[in-house]
Amino acid sequence: MELIKQLREMTGAGMVDCKKALDEANNDLQKAVEILRKKGIAKAAKRTDRETNEGVVKVAVNAAGDEAYIFELTSETDFVSRNEKFQNFANEVMSLVLSANPENLEALLSLPMSQGDVRENLATLSGTIGEKMELRRFARLQGSSLAAYSHLGGKLGVLVALDQPAQTDLAMEVAMQVAAANPKYLESSEVDAEELLKEKEIYRVQLLKEGKPEAMIEKILEGKVSKFYAEVCLVDQEFIKDDKKKVKDILGTAKILGFFRFSL
Repeated sequence: MELIKQLREMTGAGMVDCKKALDEANNDLQKAVEILRKKGIAKAAKRTDRETNEGVVKVAVNAAGDEAYIFELTSETDFVSRNEKFQNFANEVMSLVLSANPENLEALLSLPMSQGDVRENLATLSGTIGEKMELRRFARLQGSSLAAYSHLGGKLGVLVALDQPAQTDLAMEVAMQVAAANPKYLESSEVDAEELLKEKEIYRVQLLKEGKPEAMIEKILEGKVSKFYAEVCLVDQEFIKDDKKKVKDILGTAKILGFFRFSL
């Protein structure tokens, strides 16, 4: 029943269809999504890596304005994530990050605090409050113009880096785009080849079921793939503030060096 519930949330399909798909897929959630999509029952598969944990996502740009940071501190319940000690610890860790510039998550966890390191202090806080906590993800970006965007009361955070100076407003526009549209890739060249093949196969099966002739299918597939890119690639997405433009149209001569989006 739990798998059926998950599949329904991911695809919007009915309970009976979800049960049949799971039976056919031997309870493999991803395969069940594909089965439903090929039958046309699920029009789009939602990301299956949605995080359901509570906590906070912290973002910040350093004083020099050339590096930005994002990390995710999680807890089991929203009650604990709103706890003053939890929030203070998150703020203290970000202060450490800004001063010490850690390379990765392991380096962050090893940063010294007043007593012990970040890892040890997190374990102490977890024991004091009586709930599992985890510093689960950390990333940083370098660039000439940076944006660190926090949304939904710290449940969602975004970093964006551009290659040109004095473009922080533009970087923030892109960051809000990333927050709203949740791109998976920067551009089409980054799309995983296996993922693209899988999408094409799903579209092909759908078109055959609709009775489209073989000769037309490849042509229709081109349009389907373009639409897929427009959903998952940041520069190809419709700009949220003007759907007549794509994100690449608002960049001018600037280039996006990278982005991160952490969501709880």
